[in-house]
Amino acid sequence: MTRARALGLPLPGDTGPLNAITDVPGVEVGTVTLVSGDGPLRPGEGPVRTGVTALLPRGRTGLRDACAAGVHSLNGNGEMTGSHWLAETGALNTPVLITNTHAVGACHRGAIEWMLRECPGSQDWMLPVVAETWDGYLNDIGGAHVRPEHAVQALDAARGGPVEEGNAGGGTGMNCYGFKGGNGTSSRVVRYGGDAYTVGAFVQANFGSRKDLTVCGVPAGAALPDDNPMEDTDWLGLAGAGSVIAVVATDAPLIPGQCTALARRVPLGLARTGTYGQHSSGDIFLAFSTANPGALTGGFPAGEEGYETLRFVPWNRIDPFFEAVVQAVEEAVLNALLAARTMVGRDGHRSPALPHDRLRDLLAARGVL
Repeated sequence: MTRARALGLPLPGDTGPLNAITDVPGVEVGTVTLVSGDGPLRPGEGPVRTGVTALLPRGRTGLRDACAAGVHSLNGNGEMTGSHWLAETGALNTPVLITNTHAVGACHRGAIEWMLRECPGSQDWMLPVVAETWDGYLNDIGGAHVRPEHAVQALDAARGGPVEEGNAGGGTGMNCYGFKGGNGTSSRVVRYGGDAYTVGAFVQANFGSRKDLTVCGVPAGAALPDDNPMEDTDWLGLAGAGSVIAVVATDAPLIPGQCTALARRVPLGLARTGTYGQHSSGDIFLAFSTANPGALTGGFPAGEEGYETLRFVPWNRIDPFFEAVVQAVEEAVLNALLAARTMVGRDGHRSPALPHDRLRDLLAARGVL
């Protein structure tokens, strides 16, 4: 699996050891990938090019412990369940799942079943966070191939360590800038006083028109216009149709409003790769902090009267964390593009991989490498 730094791209910032969202202590990621069938679309039968990605903010040991969190929508042509309650309370106390647009309901049900199994005796009322992007170019998206048990399997598979990128999990059937897209991740280390914190980003990248792709400041998409079947065939008539979901995690102590501010910086990282946030794209972002364990207990039923305390970075010292988000999101998108492999799906629809050699030659010619 090729990643941006292995290709020699001169990206700013210091990464964590894995250069992944799982560099944030406690964060776990799991995937279930569903690929079967070839040829013409047979609704309900295939071909299938889809899956589920699951993120556990505090891993299995922290399921009952909410994280400070915030959400932001750049363009609302998409879905992230549970976001209204999350915005109301600033607390994330469920797993996060990412899948295709028509599989949100199945993953929502699966997340509930998994939580009831893993947390016996816990409250019966929960609002799982499930987000989506559209994989209908390659996948029989209306075929209900993602089922609740696949969400359970993805959650069971969640682990720390390296994260599967490109054609994996919810990113299996996704496209980005007219190339094959999918899952991507990156991280940055932020030093604050005598402490070091990690900011990690995960993206399900399914957005952008070919002409807009920018790599390290170079207009790469404009220089690589050929082999662009999504736009050459005028599929749906919407160049750049799709969406992007981003999840930002950090172990820095932040309050919910600061997490929302981190989520608002995600579009700046996306913009470095060339996108301007097309109307046909649902661009929705979640950020959470794993610091202050045990501090957010304001769920149901109510406990004894008392007070909660959150330790947090002062607002006037938060800029390095904003910068880390922008850098990590940019690199996560590039990692998704570079890790993805050419895929052929329904009706022979083809999504080509970003050509590594041509990109390297282009960047070398422009003095970037």
